Amino acid sequence: MSENEETEPGRRPRLPEGVLVRAVRLADAEEITDLINLPGYRAGTLRPPYQRVEEVRKYMENPSPGALNLVVTLDGKIVGNCGLHRLSGRRQHVASLGMGIHDDFTGRGFGRILLGAMVEAADDWLDVKRLELTVYTDNDAAIGLYKTFGFEREGLLKAFGFRAGKYVDAYTMARLRL
Repeated sequence: MSENEETEPGRRPRLPEGVLVRAVRLADAEEITDLINLPGYRAGTLRPPYQRVEEVRKYMENPSPGALNLVVTLDGKIVGNCGLHRLSGRRQHVASLGMGIHDDFTGRGFGRILLGAMVEAADDWLDVKRLELTVYTDNDAAIGLYKTFGFEREGLLKAFGFRAGKYVDAYTMARLRL
């Protein structure tokens, strides 16, 4: 462990030099639009191609109640984003999660950093008991990451989404903290 990664007991490791996790800002709309329009990023989501900055900005201006939206940056450049959306009523103990990493920065630990920050917020600040998500069955890297944070497969959703001209399946996964 390097000096920059040392930590106090009970705290998460320090971030590598130049890396920052922070809340999304309205000024990020253009950079986030560029991110979500990348082919690899988009392939892991339900987003259609060619998202417009105005659409993304409108979504950012009107977050759902209880939402937490984070980005991870490297030297000021957004390399990933993650959103947590709290449910209500009899499911107020639940939040759904979605995330993605820039095509050029996958496999470099940014997903782990971002998901770690979101799980910490859910556990230590928001009292979320159940975090749930869907992930395409062919996204082995994401499935592996989610498993390291305690997510378990709960079901298979046949023909969950339409991607690149065909229907693809997804798993439902959840992390419980009761």
